Amino acid sequence: MESAHYFTAQPAGPFTRKPLTVELAGATRHLQTSSGIFSPDGVDKGTAVLFAEVPPPSPKGHLLDIGCGWGPIALTLGLMAPHAHVHAVDVNERCIALTNENATALGLTNVAASLPHEVDPAVEFDTIWSNPPIRIGKDELHSLLLTWLPRLAPGGNAWLVVQKNLGSDSLQRWLAAELDSSYTVSRESTSKTFRIIRVRKASQ
Repeated sequence: MESAHYFTAQPAGPFTRKPLTVELAGATRHLQTSSGIFSPDGVDKGTAVLFAEVPPPSPKGHLLDIGCGWGPIALTLGLMAPHAHVHAVDVNERCIALTNENATALGLTNVAASLPHEVDPAVEFDTIWSNPPIRIGKDELHSLLLTWLPRLAPGGNAWLVVQKNLGSDSLQRWLAAELDSSYTVSRESTSKTFRIIRVRKASQ
């Protein structure tokens, strides 16, 4: 789905749930999806690359999925790190509802989706995984990333998957210039047409 309409709080069209069967964290999961959200028919290519390329998340603490959609990243974090608190954020209220419902379906009491401003501002994140919404535009994307990346906990890591032809290299350079010296920004891998960018916060 290329439309930017899923970046709105309330997408056009009815919120009609439909079944979705996908593999997450090594097992088949029976979930729900809907139109008006990002990648409604399954795990998109970028997220699949993220799952294949990044190391396991922190087993404890607070984890974050930026732009949760129907929940593939947040649910995977919750399945892989059952003792961590997983926060999923999105501006699309349909995504928040679906992620919370899918977490409930999987028995994941450690996963909670919400609007960004509803996350406790004091929380720092040990792991951030994101397939960031590049198509919202450069200014909005930069604002989004500067809202969350500075909230990495000391020693924490953010892993971003970005398509090469959508500006992954320029985004990496911008992050390196924008974040202060306590952060290290690196390209960790390239797979298919995607790059994995790592942002690490120095340990105190």
